[in-house]
Amino acid sequence: MEETLDFAERAHAGKPQLALALRLIRNTGVRKRHIVQPIEKTLRHPGFEERNRVYEVESKKRTPRVIEQALANAELRARDVDAIIYVSCTGFMMPSLTAWLINTLGFRSDTRQIPIAQLGCAAGGAAINRAHDFCAAHPGSNVLVVSCELCSLCYQPDADDIGSLLSDGLFGDAVAAAVVRGEGGVGIDLERNASYLIPGTEDWISYAVKDTGFHFQLDRRVPGTMEPLAPVLREMAKDHSWDVGKLDFYLIHAGGPRILDDLAKFLEVDREVFRHSWSTLNEYGNIASAVVLEAGRRLFEEDAQAAGATGLIAGFGPGITAEMALGTWAADGVPQTFA
Repeated sequence: MEETLDFAERAHAGKPQLALALRLIRNTGVRKRHIVQPIEKTLRHPGFEERNRVYEVESKKRTPRVIEQALANAELRARDVDAIIYVSCTGFMMPSLTAWLINTLGFRSDTRQIPIAQLGCAAGGAAINRAHDFCAAHPGSNVLVVSCELCSLCYQPDADDIGSLLSDGLFGDAVAAAVVRGEGGVGIDLERNASYLIPGTEDWISYAVKDTGFHFQLDRRVPGTMEPLAPVLREMAKDHSWDVGKLDFYLIHAGGPRILDDLAKFLEVDREVFRHSWSTLNEYGNIASAVVLEAGRRLFEEDAQAAGATGLIAGFGPGITAEMALGTWAADGVPQTFA
């Protein structure tokens, strides 16, 4: 955080919006972030082509280790995977990185490829939900979810509006992976999923694609979106005969402190129930689609869930889109498990 504030003061010295931006950055709750390049190099803009080259190099360098760990956690081999869902909104490759993963890491040639590129921060939840759908449609299948978000490669030195400056102090880089098993495993037994788009908000979170790359655009109304989304979460849980305010665990997208505080308020829960999301925000920043996977890792490592514990997974992103899932903590033998 101290480095972020220092660089912001030097890069935007004398600009009237700087004082407000610094105050907003201090209030993000982000204490530390990780980026793929030294910050001095990140602050320079070598051009869109070079940045996308770095994205390809770094994604190929960093995803194999988390994939191998996810497969080990799920007690599977690469050849046991029937589909790979790859999510990222911070770089572009065609073919998708899924093709390289299949050719390089020992996945079968008939592995389905499902890249998700334009759901932003909601894509982590969407990937879990599409993996759940795939396993329901193809019983006994296993799906690997991979997230690679190198948000620092989208930094625009000349963007000095409040939204851009706030984003510069909020987003971090991360890679993450998880497995949804069609049968067996220990983890979250996925029982129901849903999507919801708030009408008329598609321009509230967006990219302007220019010669210099992706320019992140954030409407000032975004932090207030938990008020209309909380009833959607409540209704989904009610349809499942659950009370959304009385679940045992919550894996929520950590878009920023107001998102988490408002959702706690409107769901009428103690903010502490979002502890895994708060910890992710504090230690990594907003890592886009990787947030719910990192919060899930923290849930697994906490090792405090009783069999049958109920929980919610929710990712929020452009659209404004919510991707939501309900599940219970399961021991070995339960189908469609997020492991």
